[in-house]
Amino acid sequence: MGGVIFLAGILVTSVFYIPGHPRIVPVLILTLGFGAIGFIDDYLKVILHRSDGLLAWQKLLLQIVVTAVFAFWMVKINHIDLSMIVPFAGGKTINIGIFSIPLIFFAVIGTVNGTNFTDGLDGLASTVTLVVAAFFTAVSLVKGAGLEPISAAVCGGLMGFLLYNAYPAKIFMGDTGSLALGGFAAGMAYMMQMPLFILLVGLIYLVEVLSVMLQVSYFKATHGKRIFKMAPIHHHFELCGWSETRIVTVFSIVTTVMCLIAFAAM
Repeated sequence: MGGVIFLAGILVTSVFYIPGHPRIVPVLILTLGFGAIGFIDDYLKVILHRSDGLLAWQKLLLQIVVTAVFAFWMVKINHIDLSMIVPFAGGKTINIGIFSIPLIFFAVIGTVNGTNFTDGLDGLASTVTLVVAAFFTAVSLVKGAGLEPISAAVCGGLMGFLLYNAYPAKIFMGDTGSLALGGFAAGMAYMMQMPLFILLVGLIYLVEVLSVMLQVSYFKATHGKRIFKMAPIHHHFELCGWSETRIVTVFSIVTTVMCLIAFAAM
């Protein structure tokens, strides 16, 4: 449940800045909403010793509810257009009409669960998301989006958290932190009409969740065979002999490079 540590800092900072930056509210809803789901799951596992935590359908239902509240606030209260900026298209946008609504749920829940899968080694999710948060801070400042207070708060919170979460970790964020960080990343992308950019800056999240999907599908289809030594993919590299710090370093470098590419793609 260590994610409560940086979520507290994000909440205090956001509340202070909301009057002058009302557009951070939907991002805060998504961040704290998913953080609350993770907290309930962690509480059931750690305190009540229920090994499964929330059941899969319960977790999915809560994620759908939080995403729906975010989508409503973003569109109806903050009046954010659902047009999406296309990378490498000189700022051109596309609007897929009614299909934008199911895409919100797919993109948000997919990003959140990808971030959750990334949280498997000391400092991995923290470091990767710190780079992503720095990217969104820079973009918000360049675009004048008014979202930099919450993204900078995430940067600050994660830097402080990493002092104790880097290898060897003394504190673990749990689902409380990992789900919240996924919500933050998806919320920032949508508030700046950049959901397509999640495929770039969130490449690690995408690879992590795809590795699990491929592993499970192949295992069932071949009755026991595996593509990777273990999934999510960071455990595959670990079983290949890579140290935790090497994996975290490589994944962070990849994220940094992808963020630079995404910045150029704007």
